[in-house]
Amino acid sequence: MLNNPKIVGIPVSRIDGPLKVTGLAKYAAEHFAPDMLFGHAVLSTIANGRILAIDTTVAELIPGVVKIYTHQNRPAAAYRDSKWKDAVALPGHPFRPLENHRVLFDGQPVALVVAENAEAARDAASLVTVRYAAEEPQTELEATLHESYEPPVPRMKEMMPPPPRGDANAALASAPHRISADYFLAGEHHNPMELFATTVVVECDGALTIHDKTQGSQNSHDYVCSVFGLDPGNVIVRNDFVGGAFGQGLRPKHQLFLAVMASLDLGRSMKVEMTRREMFYLSWRPTCMQTVSLAADADGHLQAVLHHAVHATSRYEDYQENVANWSGLAYRCDNVKISYEIAKLHLATPGDMRAPGAATGVTALEAAMDELAHAIGIDPLELRIRNFVDHDQNQDKAITSKALRACYREGAARFGWAERSPIPRSMRDGNDLVGWGMAGGVWEASMSKGEAKVRLTASGKVTVRAAASDIGTGTYTILGQLAAEAFDCPIDSVTVEIAKSDLPTTGVEGGSRTAATTGSAVQAAAKAVINTLLDHAKRMENSPLAKISLQQVEISDGRLVLKSNHEIGISVSDIIAAAGVDAIEEHAKVGPDKSAAKRYASYSHSAVFVEVKVDKELGVVRVTRVVSAIAAGRILNPKTARSQILGGVVMGIGMALHEEGLIDHRAGRIMNHNLAEYHVPAHADIRDIDVIFVEEEDDKASAIGVKGVGEIGTIGVAAAVANAIFHATGKRIRNLPITIEKILEGEITS
Repeated sequence: MLNNPKIVGIPVSRIDGPLKVTGLAKYAAEHFAPDMLFGHAVLSTIANGRILAIDTTVAELIPGVVKIYTHQNRPAAAYRDSKWKDAVALPGHPFRPLENHRVLFDGQPVALVVAENAEAARDAASLVTVRYAAEEPQTELEATLHESYEPPVPRMKEMMPPPPRGDANAALASAPHRISADYFLAGEHHNPMELFATTVVVECDGALTIHDKTQGSQNSHDYVCSVFGLDPGNVIVRNDFVGGAFGQGLRPKHQLFLAVMASLDLGRSMKVEMTRREMFYLSWRPTCMQTVSLAADADGHLQAVLHHAVHATSRYEDYQENVANWSGLAYRCDNVKISYEIAKLHLATPGDMRAPGAATGVTALEAAMDELAHAIGIDPLELRIRNFVDHDQNQDKAITSKALRACYREGAARFGWAERSPIPRSMRDGNDLVGWGMAGGVWEASMSKGEAKVRLTASGKVTVRAAASDIGTGTYTILGQLAAEAFDCPIDSVTVEIAKSDLPTTGVEGGSRTAATTGSAVQAAAKAVINTLLDHAKRMENSPLAKISLQQVEISDGRLVLKSNHEIGISVSDIIAAAGVDAIEEHAKVGPDKSAAKRYASYSHSAVFVEVKVDKELGVVRVTRVVSAIAAGRILNPKTARSQILGGVVMGIGMALHEEGLIDHRAGRIMNHNLAEYHVPAHADIRDIDVIFVEEEDDKASAIGVKGVGEIGTIGVAAAVANAIFHATGKRIRNLPITIEKILEGEITS
C-alpha cells in the first residue's frame, strides 16, 4: 500500500511546528487551573545517611504556604514494591519519595512545600532545615570494582552476555597483532531543554487530568493508579508536547508522585516543576570502565575479541545496559568472550540515555579498532571492511538487512577519506594539528506491541489516534504522512491525536521503536479501513468492485479504485453514504513477528567520519567536520530524520569532549549541577554536520520497513572524535571526555 511514495519519504515540515514556534504548544508546566497550588521540593545535602530532624517552623510562616510534607506526614501510598514498578522498571526496590528517614543519594527529595504560588513555595523551601546523621558515601566507581557483580536478575535476557565462542584467550596470546586497553567514560546527565514537571488538574467530577513530562503517558497513568489505588477510568495523563527527554522520561520521576500526592491530599489542582539543579539527581548515563582486547592476523582479520565492562548502579536498584555485547556482533570473529558487571554506589539509579549501552560500549570497541589498525599499519576503514560480517554471531541469526558497506563507501567519499595521511601529526593547518578519525555504529532495530485507530469521514478527513509520544522526534508528522499516503489525501486533511493515556495502547517512546511500532499500527488500521470500505462497496448495487480483493484496490483522489485501472472504482463518500454511516473507523494491533525473530536479527548501522583541529599550544579541540552515513531502512521523513541524526551527533560530541558529572567523592555530592558548569555542546562548538541516508530495503525489520533513527546518530561519534584526536596529536586518550588538560599532559608542540 505504501510502496509508491506520494508523501512518505518526502521531507515534510513538522505539522506541530507552527504551534511550537508561536508558543501555542503547551508543555507540562504550562497548564493552569483555578485555585491551583504549587509545590517545591527540598533536596538532601548528603548522599548517605539518616534524617534526624526536619524543622519547618520558619518556612510555615511564609505567606501563602499551605502545607509541608515530609516522611513524617506523607499520606499513605502502596506498600508492595510491585505496586511501584513502572513499565520499564528495574530489578530491585523502586525509589519511593518521602518514604522514610533514609537518604540514598545526593539531591533526594526530603520534603515538599506546597503554597498558593510558586515563589512562596520556593522561598519557603529554602527555609526548611534538615539535620542529618551522615554516613560515609561511596560514589567512585574505581573504588568499588572489587565489589562489582553480575546482575543476578537480568533486566532483559537480551542484555545478558552471549556465551563465549572459541577460545578468545588462546587466540589473543597467539596472534601476531594484539592490543589491550582500558577505557573510562564519565557519567553524563541528560539535560533536555524542558524541565520535568507535572500539573494535576482536578476536574468538576473529581477526575484527574495530569499533564506530565514523560515519554509514555500510559506508563505514568498506570504508575499513579497503582501507587495511589486510583480508578484508572478517573485518571487521564497527557504529554502533548515534550521538550526533549533523551531517555530521562522513560520512568516516572518524583515530581509526578509529589504532585498527585498533594493534589489528592488537599483536593486541589497542583503543579510541581523541577529546577535545573534537581534534574541532575534523576537518571543519568552511568560511569563505566571497560577493558577491550583485540587480536588480528597479519592481514588484519580479527582472531580474538574480549570485552569486559563495569558500570555504576544505585544501592537500591540494579540498573543494566547492553554495553559489551556489541563487540560480539559488530565484526566477524570466531573467538569472543564478553563479560559484564555492575557496581553499587550512593547515587540515584542511572537511566537510559540516548543509545543506552551502545553509546558506551561501541565507543570502547571502535577506539580499540582504531588502536589495532594503527598497530598493524592498516587504514582504519580498511580494517573494518576486512572484518565485515553479515551474520549475527552472538545469536547465530541472519541479519534482515545491512547496508553498512554503503555507509562506508558513501561516507568516505563525501568526507574525502582517501586523502587522509596515515601518519599521526602529519596533517597541519597553520597552528592547528589536523586529525581525521572514523568509527562504525550499530543499534538494534526492533518494534514492540502497539495499537492505533484510524477514522475516515465521507468528506475525506482522516483522524489517527494512538497513545504514542512525540519527544521532539517528529511522531506527529510521520503518523500524519502514513495516513495521508494510505488515503491519498493532503497531510492537512489528517488530524493526529496522540500523547494521551486513554488512546490506543503503545509503549513508552524509546529505543528507536516508535516509528516502527505505531507507524505499523497506523498502516494496519488504515488498511482495515480500506478493507471495510471494500466490503461496503461490494454490497452496493451494480458495484464494479463486487469481485475484487483488498490487494487489488487502493484509494486515489477520493475514490476506491483498482490499482491496475483507476477508471474503475467508487467514490469514498458514496460508499460511506451507502453504508449509512458518517465515517469508517478501525482499530489495529501490531507486534513483533515472532516467527521472523527466531531466524533473523535486525540492526541499524552507521559510519561516522570526523575532522578535528587541535591547537598545538593550547590543546583546544574543535570538531570542524562530521559526515554521518546512516543505514536505517526506509526513511519516512528525511527532514525529521536528519534532525534526529544532527542531535545525535551533537550528543556524541558532548560525550567525547564536554559532558562529565563531577562528584566530590568525600561527600558524594554532584558539584556541577547547572548549565554554567556542566558543559554541553553549544552553537559555537558545532560546525558542519553532513548526514547521508543510504539506500536500504528491509521487509522484515517492521511492517513499514523502518528501523528508527533516534539512537544510531549518537553511536560511534565519540569514538570517531577520539580517534581523530589521536591522528592529530599522536596521543591516545582513553578517558572521556577528552579535555584540554588531558591533551596537554606531556609535550604536543613539536
